[in-house]
Amino acid sequence: MWQKIKNYYHLVQALTAAIFFNFPSKKLIVIGVTGTDGKTTTVNMIYHILKSSGKKVSMISSVNAQIGPKTYDTGFHVTTPGPWQIQKYLRKAQDALSQYFVLEATSHSLDQNRLALVYFRAGVITNITHEHLDYHKTWENYANAKSKLLRNVQISVLNKDDKGSYNFLKNRTEGKIITYSLKNNSQVNLKNFPVKLKIPGDYNLSNSLAAAAVCSAFGIDKKTILGALANFQGVTGRLEEVNLGQDFKVIVDFAHTPNGLENALKALSSQLTVHGSQLIAVFGAAGLRDRAKRQLMGKVAAQFADLSVLTAEDPRTENVNDIIDEVAKGFTSKGKKEGKDFFKVANRGQAIEFAITKLAKKGDIVATFGKSHEKSMAYGKKETPWDEFEVTRKAIQRRLSSKRR
Repeated sequence: MWQKIKNYYHLVQALTAAIFFNFPSKKLIVIGVTGTDGKTTTVNMIYHILKSSGKKVSMISSVNAQIGPKTYDTGFHVTTPGPWQIQKYLRKAQDALSQYFVLEATSHSLDQNRLALVYFRAGVITNITHEHLDYHKTWENYANAKSKLLRNVQISVLNKDDKGSYNFLKNRTEGKIITYSLKNNSQVNLKNFPVKLKIPGDYNLSNSLAAAAVCSAFGIDKKTILGALANFQGVTGRLEEVNLGQDFKVIVDFAHTPNGLENALKALSSQLTVHGSQLIAVFGAAGLRDRAKRQLMGKVAAQFADLSVLTAEDPRTENVNDIIDEVAKGFTSKGKKEGKDFFKVANRGQAIEFAITKLAKKGDIVATFGKSHEKSMAYGKKETPWDEFEVTRKAIQRRLSSKRR
């Protein structure tokens, strides 16, 4: 009942804001991107292709808002801002003479009517896997919320490789359906769009095909699309390397779902080039969020990482050790042992320090997951400043300093 009241409140807010800003999305070509994983990268790829083709374009992603020439911070733990902010950004983009607006949309924002009165021309859904079931309760509810993006659009872009979401969505879309796939059973694939990327991972190739599909639908030629993707530098905090001259790799990534973690770990495993080198994962699970995924995260890391350090990731009002214990069940269910295959270090700074200064050896890869670009850690009901890159750099510096002594 309370959620319905909240959704109605957001709808009223969205209508009021749209009227106040004079329905700016009607003057823009708005492309929405949603999915469990890959939203931010796909948004940035679309933005990069459009900009490379000479189009005037703005965007909102989980990292920031890029409105014309200006960059805006969208806040703590926020992917899709509230309805008033959305309409305000759309109006700023209109005033900056943008032709296109690429918007990252969450299931929460779609379900709660925060994106009501945004007129999408195209919707892209990257995948729908296990996430946010604390809120949506079932996968079907979650998928239904995502499908709201595809209502009243001219173009719906669907991932044929994600069979569950594709089969669910294909009869719940409006407008022209364009499919993409890493295989050859779709309209956009690696045979007719032979993408070459600087960033690793098959999932990033998949994201690039999604971007190619929607940009091609809006008339961007293939040569421009492929050229833009070939020089795409990636997104802050997405498999981003921190290199201070150490003899092992350190990677910062935002993966915080079982599917996202699996994809990232697979991509990093393929980069282990020294015989006997190991992949070391540092991660946790958010408090007051989908508890069912915690053990799944543990199972994924147990399978695809050689060593793991379990730690805090926005515990909020939950006991961080209780969360870690739930993640650890995924390891023990796979026969893994604490102190040998995985370690528990509740303080995230100490966990990163432990992985980098104690566990890492020459040729190894240490990867931290779940915080990435975010600038705060939620402890209790407060936001505490946090910088994953700074913490990681300091740990590497201490490691290098100790070797010089």
